[in-house]
Amino acid sequence: MGNVMAYSGLTTKIRAMQAKLLTQADYETISGFTDVVQVVEFLKTKPAYAVYMDQLELSHLHRGDIEKMLYQSLYNDYTRIFRFAGIDQKKFLKIYWKKYEVSVINYCLRIVFNHYDKPYDLDYKKEFFDKYSKLSIDKLITSTNIDELVDNLRGSEYYEALKPIRDSGAATLFDYDQALELYYFTNYWRRGRKVFSGKSRERFSRDVGIKMDLMNIQWVYRAKQYYHMLPAEIYALTLPYHFHLSTEEFKAIVEAPNVEEMKKQIENTYYGTHVHMKEGQSIEKSIKDILRDLYISDRQKDPYSDATMHAFLFLKEQEIDKLTTALECIRYRLTRQEILTYLGGESK
Repeated sequence: MGNVMAYSGLTTKIRAMQAKLLTQADYETISGFTDVVQVVEFLKTKPAYAVYMDQLELSHLHRGDIEKMLYQSLYNDYTRIFRFAGIDQKKFLKIYWKKYEVSVINYCLRIVFNHYDKPYDLDYKKEFFDKYSKLSIDKLITSTNIDELVDNLRGSEYYEALKPIRDSGAATLFDYDQALELYYFTNYWRRGRKVFSGKSRERFSRDVGIKMDLMNIQWVYRAKQYYHMLPAEIYALTLPYHFHLSTEEFKAIVEAPNVEEMKKQIENTYYGTHVHMKEGQSIEKSIKDILRDLYISDRQKDPYSDATMHAFLFLKEQEIDKLTTALECIRYRLTRQEILTYLGGESK
């Protein structure tokens, strides 16, 4: 009864927001568009995006401008949830916001590593970061190289995570990416477990445990597929936690001689025998599907709980990713079927 009372108002609010998520029929419609103006006009008919799309000047439309508005919608939904949240729920949401901080730092890393001529473009995030974050966007955008960027993180929790990488003198962008991800997941796990108790803590621990297993699988896959790393190098990049993967199973995945053998080893684990990474589907897409099914199942089993909050944020973020992908596909003039293959569908 206590959980129902604590979450009744928030759950009602999230259900109203959830009803505004796009449907499979919407994705099928979007996949048939041939230019981004059509996407904007379509999103103007959707309550979650109309107010943002109306701000765009169609005669000078750029894909990046649309993406900014999509993220405005995400941050606005986060704000609505935060406004209706109780004390403990707000504690979790503050922890959750860290993933958006990591995303901004990753963006800044790419600017300084790739020596982009274009200036930082973070003004559209500033209002929300000033409200929910201790990171100073004003300070970050003055960074012209990696030394300045790390120094501009001084005073934040990320400084201590990245300073040793910077001080090594030979770090790559990949090294910084992995250090941030390792730091984020480790602290998300540790801090989140302190916020929740009872059934909510068990569910949070299980969900994050599964996500860390899947992130490790994804990192191993990328290390083998794109960087041809040796097992010793791969071990150094992975999270030091296993949930449904035994030490022996993870060792077999890491030490598989190639990607195909790696996939065979995954089939022998919980993720091959229980949740099934679909044949012919990319590992990245399989992971997203597994997590989506997990969050939706949690929400259905316990709607008056943190599960509803977790599920909505995940689905909203996936929706933004899909819309961004659709814009990119349309830009490169992919066929309707090709776009649909990239987008798939998503149950609400």
